[in-house]
Amino acid sequence: MGNIPTLQSLIAGRWHGQESHTALHSALDNALIYHTHAEKIDFDEALSFARKTGIKSLMSQDFQKRAQCLKALALYLMERKEELYEISHLTGATRQDSWVDVEGGIGTLFAYASMGSRELPSSNVLHEGPAMALGKRGGFAGTHILVPRGGVAVHINAFNFPIWGLLEKFAPSFLAAMPCIAKPATATSYLTHAVVRMMMESNLLPDGALQLVIGSTGDLLDRLGGFDAVTFTGSADTAAKLRSNPNLIRASVPFTAEADSLNCAILAPDVTPDDPEFDLFVKEVAREMTGKAGQKCTAIRRVIVPETLVDAVGERLRERLAKTTVGNPKVEGVRMGALASMDQHRDVSERVELLARGNEVLFSARDGFNPVGDNVASGAFFSPTLLLCRNAMDNDAVHDVEAFGPVSTLMTYRDIDEALELATRGKGSLVTTLATKDPAIAAYAVPVAAASHGRVLILDREAAVDSTGHGSPLPQLKHGGPGRAGGGEELGGIRAVKHFLQRAAVQGSPTMLGAVTGEFVRGGAVKESEIHPFRRYFEDLEMGHSLLTHRRTVSEADIVNFGGVSGDYFYMHFDEIAAKDTQFGQRIAHGYFVLSAAAGLFVSPAPGPVLANYGLDNLRFVAPVAIGDTIRARLTCKRKVDRNRADEQGRGQGVVAWDVQVTNQRDELVASYDILTLVLKRG
Repeated sequence: MGNIPTLQSLIAGRWHGQESHTALHSALDNALIYHTHAEKIDFDEALSFARKTGIKSLMSQDFQKRAQCLKALALYLMERKEELYEISHLTGATRQDSWVDVEGGIGTLFAYASMGSRELPSSNVLHEGPAMALGKRGGFAGTHILVPRGGVAVHINAFNFPIWGLLEKFAPSFLAAMPCIAKPATATSYLTHAVVRMMMESNLLPDGALQLVIGSTGDLLDRLGGFDAVTFTGSADTAAKLRSNPNLIRASVPFTAEADSLNCAILAPDVTPDDPEFDLFVKEVAREMTGKAGQKCTAIRRVIVPETLVDAVGERLRERLAKTTVGNPKVEGVRMGALASMDQHRDVSERVELLARGNEVLFSARDGFNPVGDNVASGAFFSPTLLLCRNAMDNDAVHDVEAFGPVSTLMTYRDIDEALELATRGKGSLVTTLATKDPAIAAYAVPVAAASHGRVLILDREAAVDSTGHGSPLPQLKHGGPGRAGGGEELGGIRAVKHFLQRAAVQGSPTMLGAVTGEFVRGGAVKESEIHPFRRYFEDLEMGHSLLTHRRTVSEADIVNFGGVSGDYFYMHFDEIAAKDTQFGQRIAHGYFVLSAAAGLFVSPAPGPVLANYGLDNLRFVAPVAIGDTIRARLTCKRKVDRNRADEQGRGQGVVAWDVQVTNQRDELVASYDILTLVLKRG
């Protein structure tokens, strides 16, 4: 017993716990592999450390630097991933299962590092513009900003993805400058413990950015305040219990839940057994039943098929499941591992008994279940189990009872409306799949399904080439669902970061709004530049540096020449008679000529700090420019983002967005846009 390691909590910057407490067992053979620690955690100390040290150290960096830190951390973990794979197999996971957890989690760090570097400023104020005028004379405006909350994020995770579950929550809250206290499910906490050890050994994280709780959360939730946040992944029952914590309610602590749900897959009535979509559907269901031994919050629990095809689908699924080798993941050819624990095995067994009442069992352990590997008889292996319900409209159990394992129930429908009604009977799910080859069916069914599902996958032969599948939440897309699925939202790109920030409306003059947001607001004071702004290095540019160009009168020759170069001979530019019958009453210049002419007015042609124009945003052609009109442009430094990058020659550079306003001889705005440039640093 003395040789069994004791897992430790990371509290207030030190590893805590020596005395053994709860025994943790391998899912493969039930061997004792770890203990949790017996010592109680001082959560007042943990929170004080997070507030005093963690927030300060995180706020000493900006969004861009925290994104850089995430990238460095992801690279560090990726180099050591095999150590995590070696531990992961003890949870019963195959290499493919562990890939989703290990590299999926690290990949989420990479994704948020990339999104942060592209979309977040080099400050701690995120402007959620554009600003809007609130007065007739232009002196009063309003906008929204997002700022760090100044609180602590408590992340409570499920047992099925010990690494991904931690990192997909940690990444956006870290970008938002919220120190994290992570509480993994005890059964597989040894894998979370291993990755947190690595993260701390990297010495990349600011002090206090991450703490780890092994065991109970004790009175942690009772100590939180209104600037803190709680996220939870797990069962709907546990989510309801945590959500009702009196202190969370009293202090209005944001609580986000992502709960297990009875996700479904619908085979549309247009699909026949001869269609590729039929095979794709069967393959997707079988994969979701056996991947991670069915222990996924997104797994397909209800398989909704036309009553005329239920036997064909059942037979194809039986064939696939019969070919699935179950056993120790280290044995060659094993496609499905074990449940996470014997407790989980007992729970799934009980729920299968409930689901089987009044329904048919199409595939189960009686069909030759024989796990392979040493000592597997003592492991938490469970046979893939497929049930059939022919009266799903009248059977509440198949829509209420979830067996969190390799278990799915086939159910029949008469028409697409009944299929959608069955899908809704799950009372809210994370994801549903619709397999169809008919765009009209997709257009009809998806909006209906979207009302009760957080994500909808449309599966057809075209999407199958690249599809990541039913059960794969992606960092770029929302993960979460209504009702039983918890009503929360995770991931979804920068949306997830915003969940951990505080949104505030700000009102004032355009000049003051610009000072607060770090972004030039039209109508605000500009700094007329004695040096052309394009001649300034990144460090020397200031928000508001501006150039008002000389004028240019547009001639008929300009329009003719631009048409010849571009090949654009649209009648509004060349047909005098037809143009007179339009709302403009005359020929007008090409919008893109106006854009090009403005560039000719404000561009400084000599080599200099501006390296390249790599984008144009928010382009609007506001008013027509006729022959004989005179235009000019105002170029203003709108915002700067220091991405802390260098080019191939090692020269530092940043990104500058320029506000461009093109006006005519009456000072009327005719075109408006932002251009993005790479600008050299002085060093």
